Amino acid sequence: MLRLPKFQLQTPATLEEAIELLEEAGPSALVVAGGTDLVPNMKHELFTPELVVSLARIAELRGIRRESGGVLSIGAMTSLADIAASELVREQAPALAQACSLVAGPQLRTMGTLGGNVMLDTRCQWYNQTYFWRQALGFCMKKDGSVCHVVAGGKNCVAAASNDSAPALMTLGATLEFESAKGARTTPIDELWLADGIKNKQVEHGEILTRIRVPPVGSGHRGAYGKLRDRGSIDFPLLGVAVRLDLGADERIEHADVVVTALAAQPKRVNKVREALSGVALDGAQFAPACEVVAQLAYKQCRPLPNIPGDHEYRREMVPVYVRRTLAAAAARSGPVHHV
Repeated sequence: MLRLPKFQLQTPATLEEAIELLEEAGPSALVVAGGTDLVPNMKHELFTPELVVSLARIAELRGIRRESGGVLSIGAMTSLADIAASELVREQAPALAQACSLVAGPQLRTMGTLGGNVMLDTRCQWYNQTYFWRQALGFCMKKDGSVCHVVAGGKNCVAAASNDSAPALMTLGATLEFESAKGARTTPIDELWLADGIKNKQVEHGEILTRIRVPPVGSGHRGAYGKLRDRGSIDFPLLGVAVRLDLGADERIEHADVVVTALAAQPKRVNKVREALSGVALDGAQFAPACEVVAQLAYKQCRPLPNIPGDHEYRREMVPVYVRRTLAAAAARSGPVHHV
């Protein structure tokens, strides 16, 4: 049986209290949201904080609402299950609702939060193991060692971003709000990421993600999320694909975006998607060929590494398959694409 290391737990009722606790404790403290990722990682001794600050009692961090100007505002502690079921989210951000609906299983979606999923640590099959297992291997550069077991002689950690919500939020142009003892700051989610598997987010210790805001979309907006995994539930993505299509008054595509995840340390936007799909009618003869162009663009740009479970060559071959399927799902408004 894996046991948690000893730690002190604090459950503040206000954001101000949580920030103060983190400021006083310094690097020895960590924040916990739903705990679905941090608790297993603590059992594996990937994190051994002296203090854990729970955000569970802070009511202001929960809830979904539409603000002035049509902005969709989601508290960071809102559960993934609530987001997946929200009519507001389904209407304005269908790809996000679908992505949240495919995270893990029902129990974990009930506990897991959007903020926790955005802030998810990178994952690697050489890292997300017990201390005993990692010690026998000599550890790795992400934790306690200096060698990358994925890339022989590699100088940089290539653990993969595996948060399903991130690519959907990127296609939606979402912004993130953080608060700390230094004050509040807002950053576009595109600017959050670093190409570093050890620390893939530009976030300082003590900063708490408080709210995610999604800009308004037009009536022609369509989105979808596709997830490749071994089983129909529970698993982290072997590949995640978020698609955005925005139609004009003539029912032709004016804007398009595709973002993939689970391949590298940060989610990756596929280049030249808008150019390939702009002006194409969904019910026209050019839609399928244009989607094939996008699928091949993704195939050329995406090169999975053997950093997470699953054959990396198979994962690469599935990139164009899931891009095609997710584009078709967005166009048809037919829901998420996933293994059944």
